[in-house]
Amino acid sequence: MQDAAVLKGTNDGYEIILDDEADLNDVFAALRKLLKKLETQTATGSSQPIAFDIQTGLRLWSADNRSEIEKIFSKFQLFSVHKIISDVITKEESARILEQESVHILDRVIRNGQIIHIQGDVLFLGKIHEGGKLIVGGNVYVLGDVHGVIQAGYPDLEDKMIIGDVHNAQQVRIGEQHEILDDTNQKITENTVVYVNDLHVLDYGKVEDLKQINPKFFNQIGGVING
Repeated sequence: MQDAAVLKGTNDGYEIILDDEADLNDVFAALRKLLKKLETQTATGSSQPIAFDIQTGLRLWSADNRSEIEKIFSKFQLFSVHKIISDVITKEESARILEQESVHILDRVIRNGQIIHIQGDVLFLGKIHEGGKLIVGGNVYVLGDVHGVIQAGYPDLEDKMIIGDVHNAQQVRIGEQHEILDDTNQKITENTVVYVNDLHVLDYGKVEDLKQINPKFFNQIGGVING
């Protein structure tokens, strides 16, 4: 019968694979046995601490069961958990990831005092009045009329961008960086890219320069800009 906890060496260190079909009590017992064996082997060798990746396979572990793994490791001074990795996720986490990776089309009026929060990328077709706020977790593509506050990369992602005409906006934000705009700002046109540069300061470019501004994003969209 295969052990419910098996040690495996990787290029990055060590991982312990837990049998996702075994009874949990058997898994915990096998993990204790394995760690005791490793402790005996390292007692006469290196005393360097070892952090393990724990692979749980197709079993979805609860917070209590994850805590039990941490508790078992706490009995062994030289061993610790680097991370616990599962091949499955909860429905809630799945929904969050899908929302974050989706492009949402938003065609509405955001009035003074209103704050709209959206995860993922947003194609904005509506209007933001002065005092209104659109707060987005991903990138924002502006085809509407912005007179309020618009933010991409909420709360602190500086690799996101605002693309489009926001010259009438009160304020633009990327992550934690922000700038108040005024009537003298000549840097913004309908093809403007608002982004955070290498100095962690808000900067402005043109869509045709997107390859230089954000090569990763440029490659994600196929490396083609239609002007």
